[in-house]
Amino acid sequence: MRYFIRILVFFTCIGYLTLPAQPSGGPYGPVNQNYDLPNVAGRIYYVSPDGKNGADGNSPDAPTTLENAISLVNTGDAVILRGGIYRTGNLILNQGITIQPYAGEKPVLKGSYIASDWKKQDNGLWIISWPHLFPSKPQDWWRRQREGAITPPYRFNNDMVFADGRFLQAVGWEGELDENSYYIDYETGNVYIAIDPTTHLIEITAFNVGLLRTTKEVHGKKPDNIGPVVKGLTFTQYAYRAVEIEGTDPEGISPESRHGKEVVGSTFENCTISFCSRVAGYFRGDKFTMRHCRISDTSTEGVYLLSSADALLEKNIFTRNNIELITGYYPAAVKIFNQTHRVTCRDNLVIDLPNSNGIWYDVGNVDGVFINNWIENVGDNKYEFDPEHPYPSDNGFFFEISKGAICAGNVFVNCDHGIWVLNSSDVQIYNNTFINSTACISRNTRSAANDHFGWHPSTGPGVEERDGHSFVNNLLYGDENFTRLLLYVWQSPELCDRVPDPQFNKLDHNVYVRRTDQPEHPIMMWSPVKNELCRNTFNTPVDLHKMFPQFSKNGRYFPDYTGPLFKSRELGHFQLLPGFPGSDAASAVPEEIAERLGQSEPFIGAYPPAR
Repeated sequence: MRYFIRILVFFTCIGYLTLPAQPSGGPYGPVNQNYDLPNVAGRIYYVSPDGKNGADGNSPDAPTTLENAISLVNTGDAVILRGGIYRTGNLILNQGITIQPYAGEKPVLKGSYIASDWKKQDNGLWIISWPHLFPSKPQDWWRRQREGAITPPYRFNNDMVFADGRFLQAVGWEGELDENSYYIDYETGNVYIAIDPTTHLIEITAFNVGLLRTTKEVHGKKPDNIGPVVKGLTFTQYAYRAVEIEGTDPEGISPESRHGKEVVGSTFENCTISFCSRVAGYFRGDKFTMRHCRISDTSTEGVYLLSSADALLEKNIFTRNNIELITGYYPAAVKIFNQTHRVTCRDNLVIDLPNSNGIWYDVGNVDGVFINNWIENVGDNKYEFDPEHPYPSDNGFFFEISKGAICAGNVFVNCDHGIWVLNSSDVQIYNNTFINSTACISRNTRSAANDHFGWHPSTGPGVEERDGHSFVNNLLYGDENFTRLLLYVWQSPELCDRVPDPQFNKLDHNVYVRRTDQPEHPIMMWSPVKNELCRNTFNTPVDLHKMFPQFSKNGRYFPDYTGPLFKSRELGHFQLLPGFPGSDAASAVPEEIAERLGQSEPFIGAYPPAR
């Protein structure tokens, strides 16, 4: 959160909140609102935590229960929540309704119950019998032979325990317990803790889902294909996921017309979702929007967007995913999965994800748009790069087995990989700023034949079609402590004869800066190259140009550079100063990208230079 405050304060002070593009500086995440009653065609139901199930809910002074209102609503109705804590879940609906707070009040939906009937044992531990347990196992594709010595099996259970709102980590038996952990014996149904529950509020998950928008008939009503509009709510402490929008999950190549149509137009604004043992929410359906939300403290994923078209994620905060430290599940704060089309991630704040990817377009995505996002502290950039392959890694923007994307106007700070484009085609990478964050573009032999995930690779470009990328007007900077590659272009050696052509259509007008001169640490690696290893490293863009004259003719490199550069690196403002000699290296960009960036004249990096 400190990064958000720093960015917001600085940009507010210098007046850059009006910039048409680039990371805006905020506000990000939920914005406090005093909600007017929605203008809906149907009926308004008022609910409160202490509402009466038999009440009609016609006024804020005579509210009904949330559960009752959800069972009664029809398309065009609204549910207005009074403030307070709702310990509830399994709220199932299939109608296009509005759900929001009453005026400026703060409703919180919790998927836990207070645990109070504890007994102290002779060994000092506390025990309670808990009837609401959610045991689970890893997915069948999880590789126990590789991950079993790192991730214990009990991490895959879906229960969570909290002490005074603080997340406790699961352990494998009573002997491991301390004030920060809990243990569940699933054979007996008992929960054990070491912390004294008489002096702390202990909560244990009791619901597997908060709000479920089903595609099936429920409450005597057929589904209407209209997504809910949810504003200003907090969902927290759910055992599996807080929200799910059902829909079709293709299990093979699927035309756009065959999925994303069951629920259209779901909208979430100014919502907070936290502490879910797997994901904050599974979201399906075309024209999905998430704006000004905060998604945090999740495990395998935060937002999971599946098989949908024309979705927008804007001005959200995504942070602290994989809090249970599960390995082998390929976590991401946002995963955009399985044949989505035209999904836009614009001006989001993606921070503090040391054990997770940031935003990952995974499998069969088409024409993604990733612009003006601020990505900071994703993964670990301290270890040496591996020239044999760029994985395992955590990536700020990850575009895999997919076709066509714009990645422009983003800032990547202290990430393992700022971007990783893998086994994809036609990604346009323009005007990004990389601070101690490697840009990685790669391909290998992976195909649908004998693949661990079966049909997945068939949804993206074929092995010979993983090319067509552009990498232009980017600023790549490494400080005195950053010894890794700035640009990592890799392909597996097995492909060298099969796919000898470069992955790029265009790579030029990029500026590389190092605070120190480190010839033993090259700035880039390139493949394919016709040599035994199928690769070469380069210390300057001129060296790349000599070997590949079609690339990097206008690239610039500033080693051991301590002159004018950023307006304020200390405050995280990476606008280039006029005195930086690389400011004039930019070239004109395609019209579509210029429009998205609000760019009237070409510039280097994510920001127009200071005047």
